[in-house]
Amino acid sequence: MRTFRSALFALAAALPLAALAHTGVDGGAHHGFLAGLLHPLTGADHLAAMVAVGLWSALAARRAWPDLLWAPLGFATMLVAGGFLGLAGVEVPATEPMIAASLLVIGLLVLTRLRVPALAAAAIVGVFAVFHGVAHGQELASDAQALPTLAGMLCATVLLHAAGIAAGWSLRRAHAWVPRLAGAAVVVFGTVLLTQFA
Repeated sequence: MRTFRSALFALAAALPLAALAHTGVDGGAHHGFLAGLLHPLTGADHLAAMVAVGLWSALAARRAWPDLLWAPLGFATMLVAGGFLGLAGVEVPATEPMIAASLLVIGLLVLTRLRVPALAAAAIVGVFAVFHGVAHGQELASDAQALPTLAGMLCATVLLHAAGIAAGWSLRRAHAWVPRLAGAAVVVFGTVLLTQFA
């Protein structure tokens, strides 16, 4: 029963409910740590990406420690780096299309359970995390509470990664169709978002 609940959680968390654009999905209301903590939950793209990174990490890890932590750590670290670039006003081309592409690629990684060396996993998701971070940083560039808000976003990201890891780890040997279905849903979501920039 516990595995079934985990399967349902993984599926529900990774199936985006609406194709919302990333920047400003919550109306641009950023005011401190709590707003930052809640922000990733208001955008289906961020929510799907964070959970999918955790899912892939758990599904593709050769062993529990430290392999399953590399991708989430890479994403979280580069998310912060991208956030500071955005705050500094650095213009990164194709930010929104790359966020959409991140969903497509990470969804494919979940779907295929592709195993790569730990540092490569961190690099793959880390590249995309920079674009997520830049989008957040640009949203917050004129906000006096930018740093606490970014801290809240980082905490939410880590929690969403952890939820994905927990679900993925519980599904490694049973109900293999559930993470594959979740990965496929993220791929479709990323594809839909990418068509907006074609």
